[in-house]
Amino acid sequence: MRISTSSDELLKTLQKLSKGTPARSTLPILSCVLFEVDSNGVSLRTTDLEITINCKMEASIEEPGSAAIPLQTLMDITNEMSDTRITLSVDEGQKVELITDSGTYDLMGKPVEEFPALPEADNRKASGIKANILKEIIQTTTFAISKDELKPALTGVLFRFQEKKLTVVATDGHRLVRYIRNDFEGKEFSGDVIIPKKFLNLMNTMLVANENIQIWMGDNNLTANIGGDIIFTRIIDERFPDFESVIPTDNDKEILVERSKLLSAVKRVSIFSNRSTQQIALEISTEKTIVRTEDPEKASKAREEIDTKLNGDDITVGYNAAYLKEVLMHLKSQNIVLHLKTAISAGLIYPEKQEPNCEVTMLLMPIRLND
Repeated sequence: MRISTSSDELLKTLQKLSKGTPARSTLPILSCVLFEVDSNGVSLRTTDLEITINCKMEASIEEPGSAAIPLQTLMDITNEMSDTRITLSVDEGQKVELITDSGTYDLMGKPVEEFPALPEADNRKASGIKANILKEIIQTTTFAISKDELKPALTGVLFRFQEKKLTVVATDGHRLVRYIRNDFEGKEFSGDVIIPKKFLNLMNTMLVANENIQIWMGDNNLTANIGGDIIFTRIIDERFPDFESVIPTDNDKEILVERSKLLSAVKRVSIFSNRSTQQIALEISTEKTIVRTEDPEKASKAREEIDTKLNGDDITVGYNAAYLKEVLMHLKSQNIVLHLKTAISAGLIYPEKQEPNCEVTMLLMPIRLND
């Protein structure tokens, strides 16, 4: 195999592909990037066995072939070059030679046959989801994904595709986000699919607003095409919990508050909370809310008062400050509405005004206060 390209083009492609290599692996071949050169052009591929990234690269082909080359070494040397022409040559013994105007660099590749095959994309169906919608969904929901590997269904985000509606849900058992699009136009695929967090985080870095994106659902894998780059990910084959049954419909206390003021107060007061529980209390009355905390272990406490409007009886409720901060940070509206019932039941948080054709619901479980 022998190709010639610019060092900038190679570096740009390797940086995208690096997101598909594992940080640590017992399989050395997974630290490599696979080059495949034929009459169709130059393709580069990486995988961690969960996600596979395949990219095309502009290059002059001098000799077709394939090679598995250590990605990090290739990226490190390319990163240290000013933009120059680079020739990449690999012989039958897997010896790799990089040639530029100013130097020559040798390293050893690995046997191509050890590199995992492309995932099968059988029975795949188009989803119809657009790039800007997917990016908004990712930024709104992924913070609530569970880190508990013993609950695999919760380590991803549920996408429920219907003909005219898309419902997306993430939860870790302490908080839940439900995102609904009512202007969604489904294509061939309908049904539920749980998409892993790693793939969604990757999409968030690669997606550009209004960029052309195509996503297909297969039996076991999802395939995404972004500007010619193809990403495969396995789908989490588990049943997602019945989220509708945990979203209360009878919360009768309604609190209106300016989001940034509540968030700022929670950030400041939580500095003085217990490090392990991060417990804070909201004492909500007709026209004000007191945000307070106390930690007897450190002999510290804090208290702030902010303006709010309550429709209903006074209530005092406790929350994990870290969870509450994340919920508030992932809502966009200037004002938010809290719907509460009791101090020990799930609270709902909404934007005061929902975006057109979009409905965002945040659920947060309270914690019992230490009286």
